[in-house]
Formats: sequence, C-alpha cells, structure tokens
Amino acid sequence: MAEVQNSQQSGEMTRRFIEFVLMQAQQIALMLGQIPGPDGKPMEPNLPIARIFIDQLEMIREKTRGNLTKEEEDILTKVLADLQLAFVEAGNQGPAAPAVTAAPEAPGTPVVDSPPDEEDKKKFSKSYG
Repeated sequence: MAEVQNSQQSGEMTRRFIEFVLMQAQQIALMLGQIPGPDGKPMEPNLPIARIFIDQLEMIREKTRGNLTKEEEDILTKVLADLQLAFVEAGNQGPAAPAVTAAPEAPGTPVVDSPPDEEDKKKFSKSYG
C-alpha cells in the first residue's frame, strides 16, 4: 500500500515540476515578445528579463541534475534549448536592449546599464551550452 501511495506522490511531483517548467517557459516567451500580453497586443521584447528567466531555468537544471525523472529531464532540456534559440533570434531582430550586469560592490545584484551610443552598439551573443 505504501508503494502505491509513494508512486502517486512521485507522479504528482513530476506533473507539478513539468507545469512549473512550462509556466516559466510561458513567461520567457512573453518577455521575448512571442506571445501577446494580457491586453492581447504584442509585447515589446524585454531581453534582459528573458535572459534572467532562462538563466534561472538553467540553474534549476544544474541543481536538480541526477534527481529528475527521464521525462522531467527531457522536457527541461527541450524547453531550455527552444528558449535559448528564441532568445538569440530575438536579439538579432531588434535594437540592442540594455545589458544586465553584476555590480562589483554587490555581487549577484543585477544592474541595468545605460544603452550604448549608436557607434558603440554590439550584437549580444551568449553561448547557452
């Protein structure tokens, strides 16, 4: 009886984890301008926030490595790959967004840099891999 209950709890946790990953993916898609906002109008991409969400999912993958079911691992890997590709594509389409960097006096605290001048603009490229 305990094995059946444990199996049901494990299945429920798998379902919740997958829902969590998909909800995060939906938020990232919203930040990338891939889906309309709450008012039904297309949203302007917000690449710095999208990158933060993608990095958080990457952190979750690293912190849960070896503890996920095959299904959970496959979904997380696929979602991350799709979102990373969409991020790069969104970055190549529009004007450069302000970069988010860590301030030297407060490690880990995001700080938004001012947008660069036209001549100083460089295409953002980050390797997710």
